Parts: sequence; C-alpha cells; structure tokens
Amino acid sequence: MYILTFDIGTTGVKTCLFNLLGDKNDDKSSRSLQLVDAAFGDYGLEILPNGGAEQDPDEWWAAIVDTSRSIAAKNPDAVRELAGISFCSQMQSVVLLDKNGHHLRPSMSYMDQRAGDIKDKYGGPGPKIADVGIPFLLKSLIQTGVVSASDKDPVWKYLWVKENEAELFQKVYKWLDVKEAIIARMTGRFIRSHDSAFTMLLLDKDDSNPAYSLPLIHGLGIEESHLPEIVKSTDNVGGLLPEAAQEMGLRAGTPVFAGGGDSSLSSVGAGCVAPGDTHVYMGTSGWVSAVTDRKLTDTQAMVASVVGVQPGLYNYFAELETAGKCLEWVRDHLALDEINIYLSKTSVSDAPGAEHTSLYDYMSEVISKSPSGSGGVIFTPWLHGNRCPFEDSNARGMFFNISLDTGKTELIRAVVEGVCYHMRWFVELIEKKMEIKSPIRFIGGGALSSVTAGILADILQLPVETVDDPQNFGAVGAALLVAAGLGELEDLSEARRIVKVNRSFTPNPDAKAVHDRNYEVFKTMYKANRDAFQLLNATSEN
Repeated sequence: MYILTFDIGTTGVKTCLFNLLGDKNDDKSSRSLQLVDAAFGDYGLEILPNGGAEQDPDEWWAAIVDTSRSIAAKNPDAVRELAGISFCSQMQSVVLLDKNGHHLRPSMSYMDQRAGDIKDKYGGPGPKIADVGIPFLLKSLIQTGVVSASDKDPVWKYLWVKENEAELFQKVYKWLDVKEAIIARMTGRFIRSHDSAFTMLLLDKDDSNPAYSLPLIHGLGIEESHLPEIVKSTDNVGGLLPEAAQEMGLRAGTPVFAGGGDSSLSSVGAGCVAPGDTHVYMGTSGWVSAVTDRKLTDTQAMVASVVGVQPGLYNYFAELETAGKCLEWVRDHLALDEINIYLSKTSVSDAPGAEHTSLYDYMSEVISKSPSGSGGVIFTPWLHGNRCPFEDSNARGMFFNISLDTGKTELIRAVVEGVCYHMRWFVELIEKKMEIKSPIRFIGGGALSSVTAGILADILQLPVETVDDPQNFGAVGAALLVAAGLGELEDLSEARRIVKVNRSFTPNPDAKAVHDRNYEVFKTMYKANRDAFQLLNATSEN
C-alpha cells in the first residue's frame, strides 16, 4: 500500500513515498514501512527587526509541487496506486486565508515573537504568574486546562494582526496552521486536526468531544467564524482537486488525510505510543516529549500536556527553540570559515584517505576526541530566545569559561553538550510530574551522529536508542496515520513494532561527575545574565 507524505518543516518540505508491507491479517510482527523515494524542497524564513518571523505559503506550495512531481516522475505506477496523502508539519503558525483559500499575508511562524505587547494587553492585567495576569490565567485554566503564556502563542499573533492590520483582517475567512492551509489548497476544505486545534490553546477541557471554548474566545475578541471544523488526524478530509492534482503530477481524487503536527507525530514516528514512553528530538528546534494519559501542566516552567494523535493520550512536552540550529551555527561560524576551509586547514574532500562524507561527520570525529565537559566551557543554546523552562525572547547564546587553553574543538563540543544539558533540564522537569521509561528514544538530524547520541546518554545518564530513520520520524508518523485511517492498522500502538531500533547507547559512568558539575552551572546561566539580556536585546535597534 503506497502512501505519500509531506513533512513541512521550518526550512523546507521533505516529501516521502512509503510502501506499507505485510498483510493486516498476517503476523503483525512482519509488517514494516518501506521508504521508496524521497525529495526535498527548501524555502525561506524571513526574520524581521521587530521580532517577526514570516514565511510565504506560496513557497511551501512550490516546494510541495516540485517534490511531488519529482517522485511521480520516478515512480509512476506507485503514485497511480496511492492509498492516501498525509502530512506532518511545523505547528503554532498563523495562516490567514480568504474564502478562496488564498493567504492574505505571510504566515507568522512559531518563532514570531512580536506580539508581546498584545499578550500584555489581553492577558496581562493584574498580578502575574508565568508572565500572564492571574485573572486571565485562572480563566483560561478553568475553561481549557492550558494557558497562552508565551509571546509566540498563536492567539497573540492572531490578535496582533487584528490590531495592526485592521483592513486586511476584515477579509479573513479562516485562521489555519501550516498543513491546514495546504489541505485547503488541495481539497477546498477548511479544517484543523485535533492536535493542531489544541495548539491554539482555545479548546474546552473535554477532549472526548473537541470544541472551542466560546467564553474565552468571545472574551478575547476572536471572531468565531474564523475557527475551522475540528477533525481527527486519521480522517480522510477530501479528494485531491483536479487543479492541484495536475500541478502535483498526481491522480485527481487521491484521498487526503488530516495528518498531524511535528510535536504530535514525533512520538508515533519514534515508536513512543504508550504512557511513559519518552523521546528527545534534535532538529532545527528541540524537545523532550513523554506520552501520558493525564493532563499535566507546569505553568512556571512552561511545560504542558498537548493533545496527541492517539485518542486519550497526550504528549507532556518541553521545547527548545534552537537545537540543531545551534549546530548549523557552529558549522558555519566555527568549523567552516569564510573561505571554505575546514578545521585542519585542509578541505575534507582533498585530504589523503579522507572518508568523511560531510562536515558534520568531520565535526563529530573531532569532538569525539575531546574530553567530556569541553574543558569546562559551557554553551547556552538560546540563539533565538527561549521558551522553556523560562520564557524570554531576549535570551541569547553564550560561551562561558573560555581560557587560553580553549580551542575550536572544545567550543564545538560545548555547543553539542549545551543542547544536551538543556534536554536534561527538560527530562528532570518532566520527571517531577510523571514517571518516564528508559531507554529514551532519540530522533531528528542530531540522532544521525553516534557521537551526539553518546553525549546525550552520558549527560542524561540514561540509555538512549536511535531508530532506523531518525530524520523522517514525522513522515513515518504521517504514513501510519493513513494506514490507521484506512483500517490497515488496528491502532497507532502498532508503531512500536513497525519502528525499528538500530543502535543503543549506554551512559559512561566516568563522565557523570564532570557533566553533573557543568550542568549545575548551566542552570544558573540564565538568571545570572537575565538583566544583561534585557539591556542588550530588548529594543528593535540592537
């Protein structure tokens, strides 16, 4: 059974063609998901001086068209037999569409942080907890069980448009997220999957029958007509329209499924589908997520249960804005200098006997030879502010404790360790509310490096596992949604068998002492520098 998925990320779309092998009536252990083909198309992210972060939905669509046509050209028989199309995508963007499904302005990315004043206006009056007023916090918690406490939460961005772009706002028909805007273009239908609707933080507490909290919506001045129908992630939401099918090189009428967000499908794609199952993701952003059957909230640390794609289960979720993005930064500015040479001053491809396939491989080898703890150097991975366990758009990355003995090797290793220290912070916050299972699953581009996986295990002091296809976890999850929606799987718990582990990493007890020491210092770095961050970064003129 062939399935086409679109993983719509921050920097590009990864389009994957899968074949679900095995029969549902046979031995379930024999079922597997085979990646047949994949294509990648990139697009831009515009960072504005006022804290805005925007993307052009037409660029998403162009990348989807290009990649689907590429796969269709190479696999014509498979695409004629497609059982369905599904999605995994970035979440908490604000995409405003007119009645024809055309976007009215660029999408406001999950990274957009310009709506702080709006949050203060609508959610800030009165004494504050977690940077929102207690009256608003209590009202929101009572009605929804969650609260929009971050400048980057979608509701504040929506209201920012209402107050700052009033003429445009009058033309809004529906308020959607990234994949839903694409679904509208493919099918003409305006919907949100349950997990996507939840990220608006405007739903009633009763998740068995998802509906918007009208008292909260009316109190904030949100137009009820802008809110789309809520569906299940496994629902078939329509057939591919002829015009879209022609552009994409696919068959008109191909079933399109609602799909899920990256934070929801990461658990399924990691094979974490039972309470206590926990995974770490390192991609552009990063997070730790643990499956739970309870609603949990830590308003002080900005950790909360988010609705998953499995009925009755949630993901207790803590997010870091820049994880793999820190590794990109270190690649571009520490490992690779302006005239395109590497650390050894010899191009990796030109070095005699070189076996490295990429600069990341070379970086991994270099830092593997550096001792744990990076010689006491600590890096804070807050290159675009931070969300959890403290919300501060002014926080920034730092190298701390550099000496005359410090070289690029220690700095590069410190970046990897800094991201992992932040992940340990998340794990400890989650463990305050629930019991997690080990081993911890590790996914995302960071999981391609055995060195990074080993460092993560050492810093967590927990065993870590990587899966066969760690970068395509979202696409795998999206494909399994189609299979479940079509009845080819009993339910998504079968992902535990279908997603295969390829490597295990045991923590090195000899590294515990140095990482415990560095970690304790790492946790003090924000409070010690909060005022300096505010002074340096609080204005748009910096």
